[in-house]
Amino acid sequence: MERIAILASDIGRLLRREFDQRAKSAGLTRPQWRLLMTLRDREGINQGELAELLLVEPITVCRMVDRLEESGMLVRRADPADRRSWRLHLEPRARRLLEELRPTVMEFLADIFDGIPDDERQATVRTLEKLRANLVRTNDGQD
Repeated sequence: MERIAILASDIGRLLRREFDQRAKSAGLTRPQWRLLMTLRDREGINQGELAELLLVEPITVCRMVDRLEESGMLVRRADPADRRSWRLHLEPRARRLLEELRPTVMEFLADIFDGIPDDERQATVRTLEKLRANLVRTNDGQD
């Protein structure tokens, strides 16, 4: 049990390094890719909601959104229900880039799950989701 933290840390570091290496040619960083993928699945959310989903500070999301907006990847649109809030939407350029990266991501996932049967993959995902939820709940009480 004690090795889980070490293994999780090692796996996270290795995943980041390998993903960055494979996706380098796309000109998109892993955090930017993650933000765009999250936004693709939840188009129209605001920056605060996005920060919560990404488990980062709102200022971090604001800076990333600024850069992605400047590069034509996304656009902020005024929230009709709240003039102080902006809703985020992907631009066609981001959709094309995500689609171009899809084969790279799928190959990456196939490589890291090589030799692991589907039922074990699914069990791993469920376990990791539970661990993440437990950690989020634990950290929510520490702010």
